[in-house]
Amino acid sequence: MKAVLCKAWGPPESLTVESLPDITPEAGEVIIAVKAASVNFPDVLIIQNKYQVKPPLPFVPGTELAGTVHAVGANVSHVKPGDSVIAVGTHGAFSSLARMKADEVMLMPAGLDFDTAAAFFMAYGTSYHAVVDRGQLKAGETLLVLGAAGGVGLAAIGIAKALGARVIAAASTNDKLAVCREQGADETIDYSSENLRERIKSITNGKGPDVIFDPVGGANAELAFRSVGWRGRYLIVGFASGEIPKLAFNLPLLKGAALIGVFWGDYIKREPASCQEDFQTIVEWIQAGKIRPHISARYRLEDTARALQDMADRKTTGKVLIVP
Repeated sequence: MKAVLCKAWGPPESLTVESLPDITPEAGEVIIAVKAASVNFPDVLIIQNKYQVKPPLPFVPGTELAGTVHAVGANVSHVKPGDSVIAVGTHGAFSSLARMKADEVMLMPAGLDFDTAAAFFMAYGTSYHAVVDRGQLKAGETLLVLGAAGGVGLAAIGIAKALGARVIAAASTNDKLAVCREQGADETIDYSSENLRERIKSITNGKGPDVIFDPVGGANAELAFRSVGWRGRYLIVGFASGEIPKLAFNLPLLKGAALIGVFWGDYIKREPASCQEDFQTIVEWIQAGKIRPHISARYRLEDTARALQDMADRKTTGKVLIVP
């Protein structure tokens, strides 16, 4: 088998790709022949020891994959060799054979190909939890999505449109905004060349968005929050910019607005029944063609470091895959 290895904390370029002996499952484990693995922003952070999950060194990075079951250990009965599956864990996906815990593995829904199956669960799970559960977005309301061309950003656009909401997408280039429009965004803002607050004011006729989805943080966070509508909900999804913003407490007071944390990783552990309901709805929407993951690039296993660096540099749109 071939695998990407993180032997020491550091940037993507410090990763190695090595040939290793094939692995066999212990009790409660599933070995999966990986067909496609999805790159997510936490993968960039984990290898640098900047994430709350800290696997012991050395480890195989990668959190999300789709493939076929190669072997199962004792006490595993819900999947068997040959089954097509999805797996989401803390690490292990960037490999030709992945070792996953049994409770991290589920049967792949009917009608999905391996690329789509590898690309939707984390991004759409996070965004559905944010927009529907935490943000309570309703038909006819307006959602502003910051960092809109990323994986969770495009997922938020698709979910909001499926709900019947109006979507304003903000991103840093015209090419990224073109992808947002393809995914259903009604209005767009290029915050590298346009005044974010003035454009929000113009688009919403001074009312402001009802919900703001922010996976980026950084300097635009306060500008966006100052533009939120009365009783607005500001969803704190992540800090892809690397900067955690600070906000004066009088701002939410003046708008009667709420700052709402979104931590999907703990949500799936603390509320698994609700997470399963979300999963079923997302799958039904994909099968019905209401939403579709945007896959912008596929990288060989040997190019995993470049894929992670491209994501860190915010050069990617939607989802990118590692295909062993």
